[in-house]
Amino acid sequence: MQDRRTFIKKSGLFVAATTLPIPNFLLHKNKEKLGVALVGLGNYSTGQLAPALQETDYCELRGIVTGSPEKIPVWQKKYGIKDQNVYNYENMDEIANNDDIDVIYIVVPTGLHAKYAIKAANAGKHVWCEKPMAKTSEECQQIIEACNKNGVKLSIGYRMQHEKNTQTLMKWAETKPFGKMKNLKAEAGYYGDPMNPWKLEKEMGGGAMYDMGVYPLNAARYTTGLEPISVSAKHIINRPEIFDEVDETTVFDLEFPNGITANCRTSFGESMNNLEVDCKDGWYYLRPFQSYSGVKGKASDGTVLAPFGKNQQAVQMDDDALAIINDKKVMVPGEDGLKDIIILEKIYESASKNGERLSL
Repeated sequence: MQDRRTFIKKSGLFVAATTLPIPNFLLHKNKEKLGVALVGLGNYSTGQLAPALQETDYCELRGIVTGSPEKIPVWQKKYGIKDQNVYNYENMDEIANNDDIDVIYIVVPTGLHAKYAIKAANAGKHVWCEKPMAKTSEECQQIIEACNKNGVKLSIGYRMQHEKNTQTLMKWAETKPFGKMKNLKAEAGYYGDPMNPWKLEKEMGGGAMYDMGVYPLNAARYTTGLEPISVSAKHIINRPEIFDEVDETTVFDLEFPNGITANCRTSFGESMNNLEVDCKDGWYYLRPFQSYSGVKGKASDGTVLAPFGKNQQAVQMDDDALAIINDKKVMVPGEDGLKDIIILEKIYESASKNGERLSL
């Protein structure tokens, strides 16, 4: 067996150009659990995804892809990862030959999502990609096409759509128990000091709107069950010495069909975590609506939406694993991630035009 150093030094040219990967859904029938490889071992992989994978029923952590050799022995000791399941960014293509790995989860900075999601798809592995899906709508489309070409499933890591209380609000968008929806308010942010360096870099997809803004953006869409028809936005910079490339705070308003409006806010300079909905005959809210520690809320008729007490990431990954095992549609496909990025691009365009309302 080759040792760890050998794997780190390998080039990415091992896979023969004439070899076509076999779609993984053809290989899953006799597997109790799907093997997952995490690409990028930063804070989210370390603090959320890896621990959550210890709680899943249908998938398990079997591989890692990292550019930090010093992290390898730590992860191998903690999670029992085999030497042959350790890769770097240059030799990641070789996962195509590894039957231990069924799914590749992309957890690198946003600006690198497309590059490594496409590599994962071309290796014949199913792709889970953290939100936001990619930096541009063009990159999102490239990821979708790569997954379709290779016959693998693509899921975007919008964990909230897998959460019980969020799903209740999504159902209420259809059943309208409080009458016609009038408007909603969605806010997500935190005070960052110090900031993760890449989140301050435009090229890497940094900025409040990319990082936290997709929470209220996606929430406005799933809470109404509709797609917005126009948007207006502005950026606010209170610490220009830190936020010289990207937005610190973004405020955006969405207009939906049927006269529904959404007032949204996201920030690296303010703490907020709130989703409120006003209807003709009542109201409901989630506070917090995207916290790791639990989502909870209330409705005007006295309904209490209590935290469901499960690890959100574990539920998300089990849902996505079952979609692969049973060859069913995933809950949050690439097309959903693409829609958010199309709107996000319009938000930035509107902000650059002093808040001009733009059609979608």
